[in-house]
Amino acid sequence: MRVLFSCVPAIGHTFPLLPLARAFARRGDRVAFLTAAGMTPVLANEGFALLPAGPMPDVLFAEAAARTGQDAAAEPTPASVSAFFGEVRLDTTADDAITAARDWAPDLIVNEMTDTVGPLVAAVLGTPQATLSFGPGIPPEFRGAIAANIAPYFTARGVDAPATLPAGRWVLDLCPDILGPVGIPDGMTRLPLRPEAHRGPDGDVTPALPPAAAGRPRVLVTFGSHFGDPEIVLDLLNALQDGVDADVIGTALPGAAEPGVAEPGALPGAAEPRLVPFQPMAKLLPGVSAVVTHGGAGTVLGALSLGLPVVVVPQGADQFVQAAAVSAAGCGVATAPGRPDPETLRAAVKTVLTDPAIAAAAADVRKQMDAMPSPDEVAATLAAAL
Repeated sequence: MRVLFSCVPAIGHTFPLLPLARAFARRGDRVAFLTAAGMTPVLANEGFALLPAGPMPDVLFAEAAARTGQDAAAEPTPASVSAFFGEVRLDTTADDAITAARDWAPDLIVNEMTDTVGPLVAAVLGTPQATLSFGPGIPPEFRGAIAANIAPYFTARGVDAPATLPAGRWVLDLCPDILGPVGIPDGMTRLPLRPEAHRGPDGDVTPALPPAAAGRPRVLVTFGSHFGDPEIVLDLLNALQDGVDADVIGTALPGAAEPGVAEPGALPGAAEPRLVPFQPMAKLLPGVSAVVTHGGAGTVLGALSLGLPVVVVPQGADQFVQAAAVSAAGCGVATAPGRPDPETLRAAVKTVLTDPAIAAAAADVRKQMDAMPSPDEVAATLAAAL
């Protein structure tokens, strides 16, 4: 079988697709990704073909801001978000994507929730399609705005446009029930899919860091692949180092200069907070007691997949959705959007490290996730349905 994965060209939109892509590859199926050529370094070690189409997010953000006067990342309104994921992405990507996909001739297309290229390609080619929802449900006003924005691109090509998102025959739902419903349109089938913290291409989860100092918890501060400016993360690390009795480790942006990076052996009991290079989250989480995050869906689900409580400090995009879900489920603490004052941050971290109710709720989330079908099981289910 030939399975084509389509995604917005960003790490946070690509990584959640990888476990299922690897599962299809283990079955012996051919797997390719349809996204910008700039994602080649991310996918090169996976052994998947890349069908290049469209520009990287910097171009998309600039064009969306020019059209709407808003920053789709920092100001996630229905108008700015629908322009970014809708008209701008399709204007710059759709034609090349359709041509590349037609030549590759997929039997199944799997896209992530905010990707609008995959649904359009699937409709034009008449290919079965599944949408992966990588976190709690995007609010209906955003999903409806994106669907309305992209409808002309479907009708112009003589195919039916989705009434809302997600689109396709299946929703592959990474979100356990305890974190809230994703919102399944009529006519779609929900297939739960067990989430996992991102692993490297070889599946290695060997801890990247030595054990924390005896008797001290370790707190990981990670703001992901887009919002994790080293200066911001270092400010948070310094705030925690001054008032929380824990080893505090942070991650920097992929490929960025990492000021303050230490050799792993210097980390336990270090007097200063440390940044470590961006790397698979599954290698950083062993030995961690809590995670401070901007609220990216992959980071939140990855931490909770190991039963780790989270402090969500939303910065933009859909992070307020994850913040609300964490608060409602009681498996962590959410702060107000933006950079928190040091006392607020320290209080939140102390709470998730010491509150037994939060620890129990995080364990309940993990239990639900563990009961969800594995990527291999979902791949087999989809293959049998075609």
